[in-house]
Amino acid sequence: MENSQCTVVDAQAAFTTAREKALIEAAQSGDKQAYHQIYDAYVGRVHALSYRLTGDHALAEDATQEVFIQLWRKLGNYNHKSKFSTWLHSVTANITVSYMRKQRGWFQRMFNIEGSAAEQFHAEASTGEVDLESYIVRLPERARMVFVLHAVEGYRHEEIASMLNMAVGSSKAQFHRAKQLLKEWMGYDND
Repeated sequence: MENSQCTVVDAQAAFTTAREKALIEAAQSGDKQAYHQIYDAYVGRVHALSYRLTGDHALAEDATQEVFIQLWRKLGNYNHKSKFSTWLHSVTANITVSYMRKQRGWFQRMFNIEGSAAEQFHAEASTGEVDLESYIVRLPERARMVFVLHAVEGYRHEEIASMLNMAVGSSKAQFHRAKQLLKEWMGYDND
């Protein structure tokens, strides 16, 4: 994995704005080679965001594939008014959230932090085997999605509410819930 991350970093470093624009325009015209270069440059970022949103490596892999399938279809919608990475970030978040909705039944069973899952989490935490990413992954689905989109990715609650089809107040409540759970799990609930 480390070698592939270096390759992604190298690909992104060589991806200048002019080169990026030329590749995007070529890909918009159907050039699969140009699209492959875009894929190489951005797959790491897309996967990282998908993982933070889903909390599951297999789901993130599937969501990443879905993003790039949809990207091929939606690339014509990109109009160069914003940075491509910003546009792709928004596309990734929307597609990943949509993909997760389709997986809801499995996802709710997998990441319910009640009962034995909570006991397993506390056992891991007591041995020091859990890092922040592990805490975030264990958040309930809606709280995790809002937390990642707001705290990590910088979206406003109004944007999150629109993306997740919820009220702005619900987004704020889910963010507060995520913060409270993280504080509790990390031992900072002494306020």
